[in-house]
Amino acid sequence: MSKTPMTNAGAVKLRDELHTRKTEDRQRITTAIAEARAHGDLKENAEYHAAREQQSFNEGRIADIEGKLSNAEIIDVTKIDAGGKIIFGATVELCNIESDEEVTYKIVGEDEADIKAGMVSVNSPVARALIGKKEGDATVVLAPSGEIEYDILAVRYE
Repeated sequence: MSKTPMTNAGAVKLRDELHTRKTEDRQRITTAIAEARAHGDLKENAEYHAAREQQSFNEGRIADIEGKLSNAEIIDVTKIDAGGKIIFGATVELCNIESDEEVTYKIVGEDEADIKAGMVSVNSPVARALIGKKEGDATVVLAPSGEIEYDILAVRYE
């Protein structure tokens, strides 16, 4: 299986979530199950079934995070000499040529993507159109809504 790229920040965020789920959430859920068991008949005990469902979800998420971290190739863009080219982890300032609207995107891994926060997946149409370009270049993004032409204003590695 090939490695999945992930930024340092993405890996830290996943590790923090994993730690919280393994320590705090597991303990809270175990306590809730014990309290619900004390109420008696488990067949008709909604609190017990809800706590078991939470436990199942939590354990599934723990397994998911552990899998993602074990398969991650953590890339620190600040330690790579990209020669001004847009690479994974770069932050890019763009100007839409048609509307003159400026946007800033950071190219991140699949699991880190959050368009509202300006973080686009390395597999997104925007990132695919930008990778390999430099500041001052123009590029066309083949978005689902149609072609969008951008001027690349700045490239940062932070």
